[in-house]
Amino acid sequence: MENQRISPALTLTALAINAFAIGSTEFISVGLMPLIVNSFNVSLAQAGLTVSIYALGVTIGAPILTVLTANWDRRKLMMGIMLIFIIGNILAATAPTFAILLLGRIVSALAHGIFMSVSSLIAADVVSMDKRASAISIMFTGLTVATVTGVPLGTFIGQHLSWHWSFIFIAIVGLIGLIANYFLIPNNLPHPETRPDLKGFKRVLTNQPIVLALLITALGYGGTFASYTYLTPILEKYMHFGANAVVIILIVYGLMVAIGNTIGGRLANTNPLSALIKMFVGLAITLGLLFIFIHQPVLGLVSVMLLGLFAFMNVPGLQLYIVQLAEKFTPQDIGLASALNISAFNIGITLGSFVGSQVTASLSVAMTPIFGVLMVVIAILLTIRLAHLMKTR
Repeated sequence: MENQRISPALTLTALAINAFAIGSTEFISVGLMPLIVNSFNVSLAQAGLTVSIYALGVTIGAPILTVLTANWDRRKLMMGIMLIFIIGNILAATAPTFAILLLGRIVSALAHGIFMSVSSLIAADVVSMDKRASAISIMFTGLTVATVTGVPLGTFIGQHLSWHWSFIFIAIVGLIGLIANYFLIPNNLPHPETRPDLKGFKRVLTNQPIVLALLITALGYGGTFASYTYLTPILEKYMHFGANAVVIILIVYGLMVAIGNTIGGRLANTNPLSALIKMFVGLAITLGLLFIFIHQPVLGLVSVMLLGLFAFMNVPGLQLYIVQLAEKFTPQDIGLASALNISAFNIGITLGSFVGSQVTASLSVAMTPIFGVLMVVIAILLTIRLAHLMKTR
């Protein structure tokens, strides 16, 4: 299996299939929340752990595994990643107890964390220098397509068979990804010129602008998840939509996410910080509207769609800006800074869904958007602070 015999387009296709599987499993339990509550007789707040503990696994896994596997063969590493991913989802699918379900989620999350950093490197390595950004964006289309189709499809399967089959479906997609990796990822791909090391953690995490940017990622991105984690119960209990309608709404929500992601990437190309402030303001307003209209089916649904538009709009800008900061302040740790930002995204998911669970348990699901607004407002203030700081650097 020589490198030159494999078309870059085929390699990118393999990575996109893997990304589809990874993206589907990350938020699958959002659609399955009521089923998990009934199956294990747990509270809605406890069921929210299936989102937050997954995010915590990605948070820990991304930077640590990036460092530990720096010298591994890229193709073999990708195959190992998908094998772990499959095992995690089978464990979740066959879980006899809620604790085992959470364990399966953690195993899958470890695969997710390392995948995000390794797949970007592979995508960049198999094409010419002038096509690297496009190659990485093609790989990430798998994540976008998962939001549009994978999560609603998994939800549909769970509603009509059982939630166990939703995880089996994702494991099967993971198996297809594993086979694609074997045949379509070249052997002997180059290792990064600057390999991450443990000292890099100190260099990155003692740099004030980078740390501020990581906090902004966690709070600005995470604010959505105080409500998004409980989107299915909100749609069913407060807006009175049926199970079949929820699947359709999730598909449209995913389309809005894809549109927002594309718009966000274009807006952040020239001045990421300025664009991020505007996006965060839009997100805070949208969460406020969801709180106001949560009991109204029509206006509430419009608010949910707007949430989809703004929820992930900030992702390209946040990822681009952390790379720009690393290029400026810690050029030998760009890969590690990028991996830590992946962790920050997932710290945001963990924090947002945890806040949502506490609000749900002590107040009600209807109050979760307000606490999301508070998180995003803090992110806005930190972004303004970072903009002022960078003017003096």
